[in-house]
Amino acid sequence: ETIFGHLGRNGFARTTDPAAADVLLLNTCAIRENAEDRIIGRLGQLSRLKAGRPNVQLGIAGCMAQHVRDRLMDRLPFVDFVVGPDAYRRLPELLRGAVGDPFVDVRLDRNETYADIAPARDGAVRGWVTIMRGCDKFCTFCIVPYVRGRERSLPAAALLDQVRALAADGVREVVFLGQTVNAYHDGTTDFATLLRRTNDIEGIERIRFTSPHPSDMTPAAIAAMAECEKVCPQLHLPVQSGSDRVLARMERGYTVDAYRRLVDDLRRAIPGIALSTDIIVGFPGEDAQDFDATVALMEEVGYDSAFLFQYSQRSMTKASKWEDSVPAEEKGRRLRAVIDLQEATSAAAQRRLIGTVHEVLVEGPARKRSGWLAGKTPHFRTAVFPSDVARPGDTVLVRVDDATAHTLIGRPATAEVARAAAGSGATEIRTATPG
Repeated sequence: ETIFGHLGRNGFARTTDPAAADVLLLNTCAIRENAEDRIIGRLGQLSRLKAGRPNVQLGIAGCMAQHVRDRLMDRLPFVDFVVGPDAYRRLPELLRGAVGDPFVDVRLDRNETYADIAPARDGAVRGWVTIMRGCDKFCTFCIVPYVRGRERSLPAAALLDQVRALAADGVREVVFLGQTVNAYHDGTTDFATLLRRTNDIEGIERIRFTSPHPSDMTPAAIAAMAECEKVCPQLHLPVQSGSDRVLARMERGYTVDAYRRLVDDLRRAIPGIALSTDIIVGFPGEDAQDFDATVALMEEVGYDSAFLFQYSQRSMTKASKWEDSVPAEEKGRRLRAVIDLQEATSAAAQRRLIGTVHEVLVEGPARKRSGWLAGKTPHFRTAVFPSDVARPGDTVLVRVDDATAHTLIGRPATAEVARAAAGSGATEIRTATPG
């Protein structure tokens, strides 16, 4: 959105047809290795368009460009430009001035936040707002600090202006983004204060953020989540491992007991909060006891959902210099085990919601059911229901009749049904606003 906004204000028009484009730009992420393979394959496909129209400029932007610029240029001679995550501002100038030789700009800039560039939004119900860039944590498995630079926060005034503009455009839910989003501090405004100030903006109904770091989840932030009615009762809280030994090797900065206490604090302050997490299995040195500790923590916390990965080495990181000691077959077995556990946990949690009533913010048509709509509950659960009246942006009361591990299936509820469910304690409604 930032790239489109900047190029649009500099005379470039967006097209959805690659064959009609003068510039083909792939925006990339370097966090996972398979993303690189996919990008290389896609560049090969797009190169055929360039072969028929030599003046087309084909380029790569983002953190993968920062990470693999040299070998990409060697392997893909048809690529015209490579720009890292702090070089988007130069794109119009570079595109207009390109004459033959490929250009590369992957310098990291600790002062670049793009705070003055208005993103080009797509009119969706949910709006994404980057509140900080980079990371200072340097976890031993993570490449982010090396490809996105150090932490820097955007000015709160600029962020609040973005949120007001989103509200004016019909956006009903705002999501704050940052690699360690709850470490936000612009020098005067911290993360908790930003949440409270955003809560006062008219037109915005829901506030979310991702991804926080457990070490930066302060009592003030927890209090803001509990006291601001627009901040959703849902949190993605990456743990990565349930073993203190592995967490220390990862240099995560917390212990399992500290993480448990944080979960307890969150659940005490925000009853019913939905928690999701990230888990890596097969980290260098992880033995059977370490893995069992991760499984035990997952069972204890009972996450609503989780992103589960087997470890793969990323060059530039500290862990890439260590022996990848867990065999691939064992990594796969451990990954399958935690996936099966999480699927069962998620399915059980969803089934417990049958008969309850939820506020669903409508996002659009359901993918698999004609004539049905889909949206999210405050707890970020996907719900589908039949309706020919509600529209994207409406908030509809939905009674859950059935559930899978990933989707609540229901029907619109009358206010009377909602009140009855509330009286029985079977409701997650915070503010009932029938669509």
